[in-house]
Amino acid sequence: MPTRREPTARQLRLAVELRRLREAAGLTARQAAAMLGVSNVQISQIEAGLSGVSEERLRRLASHYDCVDEEFVGALVNMATDRTRGWWEEYRGLLPTSFLDLAELDHHAAFQQDVAILYVPGLLQTEDYARSVFSSRLPELTDEELELRVRHRLTRQSKAAFPHEVVMHEAALRIRVGNRAATRDQLAHLMEISETDRITLRVIPFDLDGFARASSTMTYIGGPVPKLDTVARDAPHGALLIDSDAQLSAYRTRFRKVEEVSLDPDRSRDFIHRLTKEL
Repeated sequence: MPTRREPTARQLRLAVELRRLREAAGLTARQAAAMLGVSNVQISQIEAGLSGVSEERLRRLASHYDCVDEEFVGALVNMATDRTRGWWEEYRGLLPTSFLDLAELDHHAAFQQDVAILYVPGLLQTEDYARSVFSSRLPELTDEELELRVRHRLTRQSKAAFPHEVVMHEAALRIRVGNRAATRDQLAHLMEISETDRITLRVIPFDLDGFARASSTMTYIGGPVPKLDTVARDAPHGALLIDSDAQLSAYRTRFRKVEEVSLDPDRSRDFIHRLTKEL
């Protein structure tokens, strides 16, 4: 297979999982290469995401690595053989790679869970809200860069089809990213979409006692199997993707604990409605 110049996050995740399986089996790259009858350079390229791997070779590697989790191996095969060129490819070379990676994660997501502290999550933002968020970026974006980001975000929203649970702090609802009218429209939009079957919205009010997780903004993205879940965290130059077993477990626990102290969906809608009337 030809060598890739810039592997996607999904291709890199496959590479990481194959390396983890090899290391768990206590084998070196040279030993794995000998089992396949290839050079250790090829194994290194596969484990760096620079080269693809066929279904036959992937299953042989999984067998040599004593991986008996067929559901997991099947999910890896799907990742290795998927040739989807999604809508996000039209932005390649125009937007930072992290934008494309998030759209690809959306496309394959089984579900998403968000904890939002200061901003409404991107997939729930109105066009005006999204434009205000991107307009505040430093260094400032050109008009073309700004419109590309807004259009990409709105397209992500229109393509999302997975169950989406969101826990939002009152701060994210009150901070006026744009003007008063834009904030009112954003709150009305949240109430509208929270009535749909796909989106569950919960609110954490300011007067909650003992809430010590105010910095825990996160997006938890469910994969085809739990081992392939991903957490996206905001970073200065794009999303930071987290996928280690220990950290995934910690973030699953974090979401559950934050969810437990939030208002239920009906009370959350009532809460947002009251905020809207104050504007």
